[in-house]
Amino acid sequence: MAYTIFVTGGARSGKSLFAEIRTQEFGAELVYLATAEALDSEMEERVKRHHERRGADWITIEEPIHLSQALARCDGQYRAILVDCVTLWLSNLLFKYEDAAENIEERILEDLQRLKSTLHGMVTPVILVSNEVGMGIVPDNSLSRLFRDIAGTTNQALAATADEAHVVISGIPLKLK
Repeated sequence: MAYTIFVTGGARSGKSLFAEIRTQEFGAELVYLATAEALDSEMEERVKRHHERRGADWITIEEPIHLSQALARCDGQYRAILVDCVTLWLSNLLFKYEDAAENIEERILEDLQRLKSTLHGMVTPVILVSNEVGMGIVPDNSLSRLFRDIAGTTNQALAATADEAHVVISGIPLKLK
């Protein structure tokens, strides 16, 4: 298995910047595997700012749903792959499977298992960024609670799988393992 680093933290905690710096330690060529979809002008602006911050040394690949397949396609082609972020990937899956209205959690956990299997077979180091969403109030609706639960389960599984795990709070990274 390639080296895997898991980075979590709250919104605007500095986790993405920390993950970018760690990824750059592997040298060029680097891939930024983006799971976000720019569905409005505010999100388009966020994507633009992230892209400008990274600069021309990064190859950006956008993949909102098929994360495991995108990682497999990139494996062995680059020095390191940064996935930013797992939480948006889960959100994309949740909305995709919500339309089917059946076995949402089961289907997402199957995607998580595929991701873990893919990570296990990789030769290229992977840095995974995810939000820590379960530290606030209990959401007031079932879809939000389901998302919180799935995100917590996913973060636990990926942190356990990873060689390193970090949490970033107020711009300060703390190594968990």
